[in-house]
Amino acid sequence: MSGKHLIETPTKADGAALWRIARDSKKLDLNTPYAYLLWCHDFADTSVVAKVDGVPVGFVIGYRKQDTGFVWQVAVDASQRGKGLAGALLDELFSRLTAQGVRYLETTITPDNEASIRLFASFAKRWDTTVERQDLFSATDFPAEEGTHEQEDLYRIGPLSSQ
Repeated sequence: MSGKHLIETPTKADGAALWRIARDSKKLDLNTPYAYLLWCHDFADTSVVAKVDGVPVGFVIGYRKQDTGFVWQVAVDASQRGKGLAGALLDELFSRLTAQGVRYLETTITPDNEASIRLFASFAKRWDTTVERQDLFSATDFPAEEGTHEQEDLYRIGPLSSQ
């Protein structure tokens, strides 16, 4: 895949590919394939997908709660990493959302996920705004039956203004 990235709104036809990208990341909590299909159908207006030659290679999925866009997952195919695609996806999504009144980005990140922490710090710098971090979910909040899960810290970025 050598073509240019095209960033667009996902459709249900993208759901299976988003699931595969998330699975292959080996870092994200993997949801069911059904969840990614629903995301592309029910939350398409708060999500974006990047394609090269018509094939999905990255995505941001999220939802909106009042003046805040919550980023659920960001993933980029291994073949496209290191090219700034995750940042471009976030910028495109929040350019759309701020035009609709969104003023904050929220996401959760485990303390060991330095790449995600850098990604969102870089987003805040590009958007000339601040990042606040607070504890949200402790490791004991997650079901023991699912194995160990690190705590999830809440990151709140903003206020954002249309760019």
